[in-house]
Amino acid sequence: MDVILPCLDEAAALPAVLSALPPGFRALVVDNGSTDGSPRIAAGFGAKVVHEPRRGYGAAVHTGLEYATSDIVCFLDADGSLDPADLRPLVEAVTGGADLAAGRRVPVRRGVWPWHARAGNALLATLMRRQRVPVHDIAPIRAARRQTLLDLGITDRAFGYPLELLIKAGRAGLRIEEFEVAYRPRAAGTKSKVSGSVRGTLRAARDMAKVLRA
Repeated sequence: MDVILPCLDEAAALPAVLSALPPGFRALVVDNGSTDGSPRIAAGFGAKVVHEPRRGYGAAVHTGLEYATSDIVCFLDADGSLDPADLRPLVEAVTGGADLAAGRRVPVRRGVWPWHARAGNALLATLMRRQRVPVHDIAPIRAARRQTLLDLGITDRAFGYPLELLIKAGRAGLRIEEFEVAYRPRAAGTKSKVSGSVRGTLRAARDMAKVLRA
């Protein structure tokens, strides 16, 4: 099945991430304007590479969803912070009847998840639970049936994409299951576009606030 990996300058992380994909999972790397050779490296490891020139997490992820061909699709960050092996229980949940399976990040040590990003994530997750969406994390690791996601009609193409996905999934009455996954340090030489700086976190907060207002 297809694993969609949004990618922006992740050359240092891609070899380990792609090599760790379990058997039966194929990488679909959506390059979002990398300048470090990420597309070439991804192709060298056997990944299908798609180019999305419009900047934005949602743009990259949704383009990957449109190009995917498998019934069940997975989403995973390409920065090495998540273990590809953790996709297995998410997929098993979907084949077992869940409509959407999502990860709940558990830091492997202090400092992995900056306080500003962790606090913002906790607030959003609390708001989700108040809307009866049973999640504790707006995590970048997910699995679902491709058509189910397309039917949700997600329109955000920036950092608000995963939040809009959860809101619409909850309103549609989808069965959502959450699983703990280890959250590790990013690969050396890479930097998070969200939690790597307060500015990045504020930008993501702006995008997600826009989704909440809508």
